[in-house]
Amino acid sequence: RFAVSVGYWKDPYLQYFVRQAKERKAPEINRGKWEWAQSYYARVHGVSYLLKAFLKKTECNCQIVNLGAGMDTLFWRLKDENLLPRKYFEVDFPMIVARKIHNIKSKPPLSKPIMESHSGDSLLIDSHSLDSSRYSIVGADLRFSADLEEKLKKHNLDVHLPTLLVAECVLVYMTPQQSANLLKWAASTFPVAMFVNYEQVNMTDRFGQIMIENLQRRQCNLAGVEVCRSLDSQRERLLLNGWETARAIDMMKVYSFLPQADVKRIEALEFLDEKELFEQLMQHYCICWASKDSSNL
Repeated sequence: RFAVSVGYWKDPYLQYFVRQAKERKAPEINRGKWEWAQSYYARVHGVSYLLKAFLKKTECNCQIVNLGAGMDTLFWRLKDENLLPRKYFEVDFPMIVARKIHNIKSKPPLSKPIMESHSGDSLLIDSHSLDSSRYSIVGADLRFSADLEEKLKKHNLDVHLPTLLVAECVLVYMTPQQSANLLKWAASTFPVAMFVNYEQVNMTDRFGQIMIENLQRRQCNLAGVEVCRSLDSQRERLLLNGWETARAIDMMKVYSFLPQADVKRIEALEFLDEKELFEQLMQHYCICWASKDSSNL
């Protein structure tokens, strides 16, 4: 929210979910990625690049499943850009989902776009789920894929449609076995699919250990951190669990790929005196993407 208010990127919907933070965050925190629940410039643009490439390839005749979506605003931003897939699903714990649905119901700038994109029967909404013809929020635990699949199918998940699954700082909170089960489920359920994963990498060095210790001090346990050893271990996890192709790059590389004119613009927003710290941060997060493509999309 702070990064958006400073002008790193535009998100007119975030204000309805997240109150303005009182404290200022250091510039490298806004530009890179440290806090586990924050979305920042390189992450937002990196994930968005892959997502829009998928939407373009499928001509939006696809579905998106946002795993552990939290207070994400992507549905509304895609609608503004006329890039909505055939259906957009979000999954998170029932408690998180209840909070999000409460915000949507009580704030017209959030509820109106859902109504506008809806067609057919009446829109279904209760305390732990919302289902319209284009947008669904499902309360479920990602560690139990049978329950997850059942709930998604109740909301008209179509396994035959090309499907993009997105997980941003989600798998790392599960044990390696639990995240492997989720990846296996996704790979075996959809014949044409892409999985985009954003999370930590290079976590065995000193900088990585300090990150883990900082999170542990806040009672935040990274149960799946052993898979975050390297870009290779991130790739291998995807390939071992049923995906045909997999790639992974660290966020410093992502940052170097972003449109340089915009990078110059955001670098002018705040003075960054710790360039080295920023680079270290960026080398400890990555974007991985995998695909399964039975129809040569």
